[in-house]
Amino acid sequence: MTNQTLYEAVGGEAFFRRLVHAFYEHVWADDVLRAMYPQDDRTGAEDRFSMFLMQYWGGPGTYSEQRGHPRLRMRHNPFPIDHDARNRWVACMAAALDALEPAPLHRAELDDYFDRAATAMVNHNPLFR
Repeated sequence: MTNQTLYEAVGGEAFFRRLVHAFYEHVWADDVLRAMYPQDDRTGAEDRFSMFLMQYWGGPGTYSEQRGHPRLRMRHNPFPIDHDARNRWVACMAAALDALEPAPLHRAELDDYFDRAATAMVNHNPLFR
């Protein structure tokens, strides 16, 4: 018996590309989040995020080959990410997952990761300036 990665279980590259595209549809409709994304390189942003997720979930290591270590905190540090932005990001990802309808066990695993990752990116608390 072989252990199947989540990448394989949800449908591989096609799933993650659809997920990220659906996610960006929601991000682009959110004024707070949209300002944090490259306005003139949505295609590139989608490609980078897709590659990152594919690699994280057991797919090809293209992201690291092209961009090195993900360094998520460092890459997100220039943007003031507060709890409101974090919650908006999670809501956009939840809506994208809703549209793709992964199996419940896979959905739970994805939700857990995105919730934890979004919390880890919070770097700004407007109450303590």
